Formats: sequence, C-alpha cells, structure tokens
Amino acid sequence: MRALVPLLLLALPAMAEEEDFSQYGTTNPEEMTLERLVERARRGDVDMIVCANGYLATKGGRHEQARIIFEACANAGWTQAMNWMSQLDHNGLGADEDPDRATEWSRRAAEAGDAVGAYNHGIDMIRGRGVAQDIEGGRALVDRAAEQGLGIARRLQAADYDLDAVTPDADAWKYAPMF
Repeated sequence: MRALVPLLLLALPAMAEEEDFSQYGTTNPEEMTLERLVERARRGDVDMIVCANGYLATKGGRHEQARIIFEACANAGWTQAMNWMSQLDHNGLGADEDPDRATEWSRRAAEAGDAVGAYNHGIDMIRGRGVAQDIEGGRALVDRAAEQGLGIARRLQAADYDLDAVTPDADAWKYAPMF
C-alpha cells in the first residue's frame, strides 16, 4: 500500500483538468525565429532586426522567406532591401528571374539616394537589361555612386566603364544581346 501512495500522487496532475489560459495570450511565443520574422514582415511590421534577417535567410538559401522580408522592408523604404530584391530578381532566387522588376528595385533605391542602387541601375542602363539601353545615363549613375564613395563604382570609372572589370566573365552569357 505504501508503494501505491507515491504513484497516486504522481498521477494527480494527469487527472486534473487542464485550465484554458488562452485568454492571456501565447505562452513563450517564438520571438527570434525566422518564421516569426517572416510573419512580422507579412504584416508590414518591419524594423532593423526583421530586415537584417532577410540577409541571413538568403545566405542560408531560404530565398522565398528572404523575398517576403526584403519586399516588406523595401516597401517601407529600406534601400538595402531594395538592392537585395534587385539581386534576387536578377538571379531568379526564390522566384523566376525578372530583369524588369530587378531594374525597378535598383531604380527605386537610386532615387532614394542609395549609392549601390545608383550603381546597379547604372549598370542595368549601360547593358540595357530590364530597361532601355542608355549608356550615358548609366554612366552618370555610376559616376554618382562613385561620388558617394562606392569603391566598385570608382573601379568601373577607372576601367573606362568596361563592365568586364566588375562583372565575372561567368555571367557574360546572361548579358549578351538576344539578337
């Protein structure tokens, strides 16, 4: 009988009715998981932490989640997220390749004063990828990025705007004329 008493005491919690605490919210909610940050981005609730995790998502190969985060951040005015959206769209990461959309993201970043956006949009204009070719306009944007201190833009200027100086030759097929 003495052996039964401890067993009965151990069983008491299992026999008790569970109380419903849902009225008090979620106990121990996910806070810093990628899933939680993606959910925040879907709601448009973005800040530096959410936007920075788009970088971690894309570097981890989770491009669909990175897109959700970066698009929300870009739409909230974060120019680095616009640049990342351009990169994802140019390379078909997490969605189909879309040069027009990629160039639009770079244009938006450039118009917001971002040196990387100006540089990327300038290159798109020089190539005529995602936008009508405008070599002089593209060079002007590269010059603006160089004036803002962007090293790679200065390197392109020094190479007399020869894109081979800043673009890996492995990508040449992608930018070749289609005619």
